[in-house]
Amino acid sequence: MTIGIIGLGLMGGSLALSLKKLPFVSIVNGSDHNLEHQKVAKELKLVDAIVDSEELYKLDVVFLAVPVNGVIAILQSLEGEISAHTTVIDLGSTKERIIKAVPQSIRKNFVAAHPMTGTENFGPTAAVEELYHDKVVVLCDMEDSGELQKETAVRLFSGLHMQLHYMHAHEHDRHAAFISHMPHAISYSIANTVLAQEDKYSILALAAGGFRSMSRLAKSSPKMWEDIFRQNKDNLLDAIALFENELHTLKKAVRDEDWEAVHSRMENGKKLPA
Repeated sequence: MTIGIIGLGLMGGSLALSLKKLPFVSIVNGSDHNLEHQKVAKELKLVDAIVDSEELYKLDVVFLAVPVNGVIAILQSLEGEISAHTTVIDLGSTKERIIKAVPQSIRKNFVAAHPMTGTENFGPTAAVEELYHDKVVVLCDMEDSGELQKETAVRLFSGLHMQLHYMHAHEHDRHAAFISHMPHAISYSIANTVLAQEDKYSILALAAGGFRSMSRLAKSSPKMWEDIFRQNKDNLLDAIALFENELHTLKKAVRDEDWEAVHSRMENGKKLPA
């Protein structure tokens, strides 16, 4: 199996490192619009070769590891560029708008996937081996993908020892807003709240595990997350509104010195499964 990866940052670079270890994968080539990323990816030997996107389209599988708006732009340029035997897999954090944007003529070529993994780092130097190992990957609206493409995606993700889950795109985007997109929004807000204080450096000097855990996601790529927020706007707003309601309940209990209610909310939060 020959594979191409467009986008050689954290997700694409890490994927390349893992795919190269699979016995049934013979070639992993890559491309990135950022010339510096191409240079670093080549130096780090993330891929076998850096080639033009047009060359990647001739391979068996093409992974799209770029921001979600970029995924749409690439998919809409693929008509007439790929054969019926090509499998195109995106790794975007939103799914519904991406799937709706796929030209009907290549819909069977396409598999919508979201690997539930990552770090706050980005770029080729952030690539790490085993990033995908034992992580969940969500495959959406698979009934509209071709049989060859479904089999190829399952074989690859299973080869990476990922846990495969299937759901519809709308359901995925709703869930992702709560467990991924809203937490990123909160993390950026926590960081900005501290940065807005006059004595921010004194505050940060005291920062320990709690603050660093909560603010870690604010180190993520603003470009990537702006696109995600834009594509999943409605679900994100719903999730933020529900979070605001919960925070308001806790705020009111603290203001009213209703410590029984405060304790109750914290006890309830502890029920979250590990």
